[in-house]
Amino acid sequence: MKAPALEFHRPDTVQAALAILAEGDGAARVLAGGQSLVPMLNLRVAFAETLVDIGAIQELAAIEDAGNHVRLGASVSHARIEDGQTGDYFGGMLGHVAGNIAYRAIRNRGTIGGSLAHADPAADWPVAMIALGANVEIAGSNGSRKLPVDEFMVDVFTTALQEDEILTAICIPKASPKLRWSFQKMRKKAGAFGEAIAAAVHDPESGLCRVVAGSSAIGGPQRFTLLETALQDGDVDDDAIRDAVTRTIGSLGRYETQIHTVCLRRAIEEVRT
Repeated sequence: MKAPALEFHRPDTVQAALAILAEGDGAARVLAGGQSLVPMLNLRVAFAETLVDIGAIQELAAIEDAGNHVRLGASVSHARIEDGQTGDYFGGMLGHVAGNIAYRAIRNRGTIGGSLAHADPAADWPVAMIALGANVEIAGSNGSRKLPVDEFMVDVFTTALQEDEILTAICIPKASPKLRWSFQKMRKKAGAFGEAIAAAVHDPESGLCRVVAGSSAIGGPQRFTLLETALQDGDVDDDAIRDAVTRTIGSLGRYETQIHTVCLRRAIEEVRT
C-alpha cells in the first residue's frame, strides 16, 4: 500500500516548521528519520494531510557539550550515537543502546527525537532516557518548554507534544565515572523490537538511581521505585521483582511476567556486581 496524497514541506528552520504545523490545524505530521512514520502512512494506520520533513534543519542535528549535560538535537541519528559522537559521559550506555536498535540501515536514518516523539511502547530510547534522568526541549508557537522524559511520555503512541509543537532536543545529565548501568532486552531475533526491556542505572556520586522497564505488554516505560530502593540497599530476589511488577503495572500473563522479571533481575544484578 501507499500513503494517500499529501503536501510535503522541507523547511530549514524550526520557526518555518512551526509555521507549517500551525497552518496544518492538526492535520500536519513531523517527519524525522521516517523509519516508523513512513511505513505507518503506507499501511494507512497513520494519516496526515501535510508532512513536515525536519531533516534540513541543521540545529536539530547538532550535538553539544553543554557543561553538566549533553544536548542532542532531535534529528541526531542512532548511528551517530552508536559511533560515539556524543562523547563518553555515560559509561558507554548510549552507544550500547543505539547499537542494538534494529539494523544499521535503520540506525542510519532513525533518530533519537523521532523515537521519543513516536512513543512506541516497545522502543529502547524512552526506557534509556528515563533511566538516565534526561529532559526534552520542545518548541511551539507559544514559545519553548522543557520536560523530564518520564513526563513527556504520556501513553502508548502518545506524548505531551501539542499539535503545533516540535521536539527539538534531548538533554542528558552527565554521569560520574562511578556510574554503573545495565540495559537488558529480550527479543525473538536480532533487529526485532524487545518483548521485554529493562534498564538499571546507579551513580552514587550524583545520587541517580533508577530502574525502568518497557514493552508493548506493559504499555511503555515504567519506573520501579521499589526496585530502586532495593538496588541501593539490599538483595532482591525474583519474588520481590514479580511483586514489584504486579504493584507497578498490574496483572500480566505468566509469560510476560516471567520475561520482565528476568530482564529486571539481570539488570539489577549487573549493576550491583
